[in-house]
Amino acid sequence: MQLSMIKTLTLALMSILLAASLMIFPQEALEGSIRGLEIWWDVVFPSLLPFFIVSELLIGFGVVTFIGVLLEPLMRPLFRVPGVGGFVWAMGLASGNPAGAKITARLRQEKKLSRIEAERLVCFTSSANPLFIFGAIAVGFFHNAALGIVLALAHYLGNIFVGLIMRFHGREEEAASPPQKPKVSGVLAAFHLLHEERIKDGRPIGKLLGDAVQSSVRTLLMIGGFIILFSVLNKILSLVGVVALLGSFFSVVLTFFHLPSDLNSSIISGLFEMTLGAQMASETTSVSLLEQVIVSSFILAFSGFSIQAQVASILAETDIRFKPFFISRLIHGFFAAFLVFLFWHPFYINQKASGDQWQAIPVFLREQSSSWFHAAWNLITQYGPLFTLIMLILFILVTARNALSNAE
Repeated sequence: MQLSMIKTLTLALMSILLAASLMIFPQEALEGSIRGLEIWWDVVFPSLLPFFIVSELLIGFGVVTFIGVLLEPLMRPLFRVPGVGGFVWAMGLASGNPAGAKITARLRQEKKLSRIEAERLVCFTSSANPLFIFGAIAVGFFHNAALGIVLALAHYLGNIFVGLIMRFHGREEEAASPPQKPKVSGVLAAFHLLHEERIKDGRPIGKLLGDAVQSSVRTLLMIGGFIILFSVLNKILSLVGVVALLGSFFSVVLTFFHLPSDLNSSIISGLFEMTLGAQMASETTSVSLLEQVIVSSFILAFSGFSIQAQVASILAETDIRFKPFFISRLIHGFFAAFLVFLFWHPFYINQKASGDQWQAIPVFLREQSSSWFHAAWNLITQYGPLFTLIMLILFILVTARNALSNAE
């Protein structure tokens, strides 16, 4: 009881301090809020919404069940998750955070995953999408497309290692109630299950599409709120001196890993919001490029408290625990940072030293060429607000139509 009361008082005190900080620094809070809103409005909403809608449709049409039967021989031995985990892995990789958590939670609600399997799956399907790594980080922040290869290899290979480690999570609990393995296999059986799943869902295409849009937009509205909140929180903490206080602790940590203390600010900012942390790391010119990329890789893998809070909110709708996900983010961060160190010479220094003979590196990744990742990123930021506005209007219309139908 005493511990519960202490927790209540602590949370209440933190809320009061945050409210007081907003009143003391209204201008700075507004700037942080606008920055978070711009990130969500310009990039996050238009880049994630199509994947969220498509994933909802694929689940409703039974395609996920079809994929699950085909991928069962791969996913079960490697990661001890059902074959549907392959779909979540692919969608999470293509669309980025927090798509993996959303689809995992959805499959858990559909009883396609046990709780332990869902906890394993969400741990290694959380990643940044390739467009963000190449377009925003490598080209946008570092102005060096060749770094994208190093960052992407470290990021995605690190996540595979996390999946192989987390396969041992929950073995004792799973031994008490082992999961049911599929009794069918093969393409024909998968097609049969696909048809059964669609018939079982029963919703017409129009209804399914409307539900997919509503569910996806609601999730993205929640994500936008977290992005704005943590953008403001990051700004406030730097103003009240908490960042400087944490800097002294991280100086010791960086020294242990033989990294300069000049990267303190970028790591602390990245713990809250990975985009800002990676940007600050790229602007820390007093350190070497390798050290900048190592810190950026750790920040990308850790994902920041902003994305972790989004994942926690999504998982709260199910019985999936958040603790394994948080531990996996720390493990992924260290793996990704170490892999950058290993890949630096073979995939960056050696390729740069070869001059125009870039060997196996594609021509669109040459530093002097125009990267299509950069062009795609600029396209999203240019037309993203218009797409966001159109989809929000559509969401309002669909919601109003459903409300009128229920009223009748």
